[in-house]
Amino acid sequence: MKKYLILMLLGSSLLWLGGCSDEMAVAKGEPEKAEVIQTKIEVPVIKDFLQKFDFEQRKKSKTHVVLHFTSNVALNPENPYVYEDIRGIFKEYDVSPHYMIDRNGVIYYMLPENRVARHAGKGDLERYPEYKDHLNDFSIGIELMAIGTEAEMQSIIPSEDYKKIPKEHIGYTEAQYKSLNLLIDDILARNPKIKRNRTHIIGHDEYAKGRKTDPGSLFDWGRIIQ
Repeated sequence: MKKYLILMLLGSSLLWLGGCSDEMAVAKGEPEKAEVIQTKIEVPVIKDFLQKFDFEQRKKSKTHVVLHFTSNVALNPENPYVYEDIRGIFKEYDVSPHYMIDRNGVIYYMLPENRVARHAGKGDLERYPEYKDHLNDFSIGIELMAIGTEAEMQSIIPSEDYKKIPKEHIGYTEAQYKSLNLLIDDILARNPKIKRNRTHIIGHDEYAKGRKTDPGSLFDWGRIIQ
């Protein structure tokens, strides 16, 4: 029986708060047909599930990862990355990603993968017409605390306020890329239908064309997909 190699990766910017016992790894069938159907997180995360836990049980196989950016820049352009503020926005609008990565690379685990997160909304994918307006059913959502270009943020913040944002708050950090790669490695090891390519790992802007701009032009796809 082929053994799966579990990656135990440590980073100085990540906090280990123990494994998440609500999911566990199970493989069935012959090695070439084995499928991981339940999993647990094996990278350092902070488990902080949203209190309003009425997200529906997932019934479809996971085939995609969707990347987003998020912040509280509309209300606090000079200090837009307070975790509690952003979490509060999710609660207010009754949405959630599965994970969020802060500027220091800390990964917050906000919703179990076996729940359908409300992160992608309406949209469509050229190769997956059956996913129209239903990508949430098939995807894992990851938010990164980041801010795009002035043009990409126009629907969120006026130009005069955008100019107040400290330059270090715009774009992505090295720590975020490192943590995102660890998390993607973990997700792919547990979800064989998701591949490390631009077909299966996409930006919100590719699905919600004309409606969303994240993760935007400042995100370097070459840092996660070669």
